[in-house]
Amino acid sequence: MRELQGALAARVETGAARLCHVWVLRRADGQMLGFTDHDRDLAFDGVVCRASSGWTAGVADQAAGLDAGGFSASGALDDEALTEEDTAAGLYDGARVELWRVDWADVTARVRLWVGQLRRIRREGTSFVADLDGPMAELDRVVGRTYGRDCDAVLGDARCGLSVAQIDGRTCDRRWRTCTQVFGNGLNFRGFPDVPGDDFVLARPVAGTRHDGRSRR
Repeated sequence: MRELQGALAARVETGAARLCHVWVLRRADGQMLGFTDHDRDLAFDGVVCRASSGWTAGVADQAAGLDAGGFSASGALDDEALTEEDTAAGLYDGARVELWRVDWADVTARVRLWVGQLRRIRREGTSFVADLDGPMAELDRVVGRTYGRDCDAVLGDARCGLSVAQIDGRTCDRRWRTCTQVFGNGLNFRGFPDVPGDDFVLARPVAGTRHDGRSRR
């Protein structure tokens, strides 16, 4: 629940507020764009929030505890604001987005509802849907690598090193044996097949097996 203060609270109390949503988007290069679901453009903190883009609020997944939470907004591609070429080039990846509720007659009467980061923009026919992550999403970001026996590369990507012709429709279960014997790609294996696992921890000497200190692989 948001606590309204100042001019906006007073106008809501008297029923005089004329409310709309405003989105302010800041790209990584510093460029700022504004959008609104009002029927005319609004000037908001020096940013022209365009009504012609048709941005409307979509599904909200509110954060609980340490969950990331998310939000979506949809609208039409606008050549003067959000272009298909720019989105395809990734210029909006990771952009900061703020969602405000304002009195369109006086945008200084406002309350910020949400702030987050643009995860992706996907095309749906002639419109787009912008998927946004909440501020806690940074806690879900994977940093570094996980050490494990299986390969963490994606079959056919740059870290894997195999071409489409070399893959030839086959699948990979990310195991060392598959990488070496099926694909002959052991030099690019991105796992750690000799990391001790539970089987090693629970292993004990057994009569008739080799005990010369060599790898148990």
